[in-house]
Amino acid sequence: SASLISIELVKNILAGRPNSTALIMSTEIITPNLYHGDEKSFLLQNTLFRCGGAAMILSNKWSDGFSASLKLLNVVRTQYVSEDSFGCVYETEDSTNHRGVRLSKDIVKIAGRAMERNFTTLGPYVLPISEQLKTLFWMIVRYILKKLKEFGYQTSKIDPYIPDFKRGIDHFCIHAGGRGVIDGIEKNLQLTPSHVEASRHALYTYGNTSSSSIWYELDYVRNHMNLHRGQRVLQIAFGSGFKCNSAVWLCINNKKSLKHSKNGKKED
Repeated sequence: SASLISIELVKNILAGRPNSTALIMSTEIITPNLYHGDEKSFLLQNTLFRCGGAAMILSNKWSDGFSASLKLLNVVRTQYVSEDSFGCVYETEDSTNHRGVRLSKDIVKIAGRAMERNFTTLGPYVLPISEQLKTLFWMIVRYILKKLKEFGYQTSKIDPYIPDFKRGIDHFCIHAGGRGVIDGIEKNLQLTPSHVEASRHALYTYGNTSSSSIWYELDYVRNHMNLHRGQRVLQIAFGSGFKCNSAVWLCINNKKSLKHSKNGKKED
């Protein structure tokens, strides 16, 4: 999630510095934190994470608008705090004093809760009015049923309504934290295999490069997913704490997509 924290920081800096350019570098280096012990909850970090890096240039110069590929629309940051969220990704020492990062089995469940809160804030910015009204309607229905149950009436249980984010987002870049993370988001948001293609490709090809993984995915979307002007891309990233951050980008120019459509083929 560090990449999107940097994106929001640069967005705020550029808001007070007109006619400026900023360079953001996102990297994952696992060598300093390599675990040398033998406890399973710590060993997972050695097999899951990989080294990687990406760099982005953000500008608020009007002249750069002619050559820029994407425009930043929204950034939403969520810090989910509960009794079990803090320790699901935690750097500490094992019983033999070997330092490493301990990963909890509840990490996917915690990530889901954090993402739910993040999307509750993000929804009004990206969802069409019809989808927002539908969400509001079912929230009111669930509230009424809850009150009726408190007064002793027998009511049937209704699951929370999950908005169709595919109506407001064209492409998804999901944090490549593992197959379970991608599978969970695909199921909860009712995404199609094409929506998670970029995430699965990044995980399979590069492994979990942490905060830089969403940029590997964005590059794949630009090159292979026929991204064109007017489409919106959602990046979802997770981090310890537990954090869930998201960013929405608008495609204003994608020369790579035009090149591929003219050639009639994709490049690897």
